[in-house]
Amino acid sequence: MAGRRRVSGSSVVALCLLLASLVACGGRTTADPVRAEVQRVLDQRAAAVLGHDRAAYAGTGSEAGFGNLSAVPLAAFAYRVTDVDRTGDTATAEVRLSYRVEGYDRGPVTAGRTVRLGRDGADGPWSVESDRPARDAGQQPWDQGVVRAVRGTHSLVLGVGQSTEALRGFADLADRAVPAVSAAWDGDWARRVVVLVPKSLEGMAGLLGSPASSYRGIAAVTTGETGGRERAPADRIIVNPDAYGLLGSLGKQVVLTHETTHVATRTDTTAATPLWLSEGYADWVGYRGTGRTPAQAAPELAGAVSEGRVPDRLPTDDDFGFTADADELARAYEGGWLACRMIADQWGEDRLDAFYRAVGAHDERAGAVEDATGEVLGTTPEEFTARWREYLRTEFG
Repeated sequence: MAGRRRVSGSSVVALCLLLASLVACGGRTTADPVRAEVQRVLDQRAAAVLGHDRAAYAGTGSEAGFGNLSAVPLAAFAYRVTDVDRTGDTATAEVRLSYRVEGYDRGPVTAGRTVRLGRDGADGPWSVESDRPARDAGQQPWDQGVVRAVRGTHSLVLGVGQSTEALRGFADLADRAVPAVSAAWDGDWARRVVVLVPKSLEGMAGLLGSPASSYRGIAAVTTGETGGRERAPADRIIVNPDAYGLLGSLGKQVVLTHETTHVATRTDTTAATPLWLSEGYADWVGYRGTGRTPAQAAPELAGAVSEGRVPDRLPTDDDFGFTADADELARAYEGGWLACRMIADQWGEDRLDAFYRAVGAHDERAGAVEDATGEVLGTTPEEFTARWREYLRTEFG
């Protein structure tokens, strides 16, 4: 057709090279040399951590932190630079740290870090001056001091400011919790846990990147990076030693078993799962086989029911807020536990597990409990609530 001509392959290549050079001259796709240099230094630093090479670590800058994390059994440790702000011979890099604990993490823990670097002169190499949690990011255990590690049969306990003997006690509790959870939960899970034991409540809050007031009176929490329904890569049980230390031997075991249940059920716990179910199920596993009666394990709810104040609904997520009234929070946990206990008693333990999975299989909260109640339990949410209220009257009568 008139006005068209065929462009040869060599012409196309020449044109592409010309365009590429023009773009490069504009500076828009040229790699930032400082960012690349910082990445190279951090790659060397990470390799030194994995290789337990103090000299190589010191060669990248400050030695701070090297001895703190040397006891942590790492399978992977890497930095990825996301941004660099340079002013003369100083630079601040925003970095994503990712690491895996050998034998325990299916996927990496990731954390934001702010790394400050300096160099001597325009041509000098960059070296690390500090490596700290990014704004609003939680600390890592080694940010708080020297980490001690104790291995159990099914557990790894990492502690700061704790004796080896104390950490061994946590490992023993976790080693009893894992088989107890496996006996109740029929889903697939790693059957091992990582427990972090900081020196104090403030240390716990630092690991979580939250104010200490948010966790005062909370004995332990479980946190993890969910990897979708296929895997739960890196759960951590984080202990508040101040509150945990006030518990008796049974209470300590119940708490560790409760938190281990959260690890086991992680892949089946989604945005569709209400807290009354996730927390209630974890308490059900925690108390399973202990011989504790409802009146013993749920004193706040028992008192309310005995006074004629039978709740007219299952606990909502808002009822589980850590800033809620302590008695209301206790009744929320107790109510969720007794709902799960009722399912196990009246429908069977296998049906309770199936109900938990069916709720979590939904993509969103709306309709999740309603559908699972009908499909797994063969009833309606209204009938279920009525049975639960009657169950409370019976158990506390």
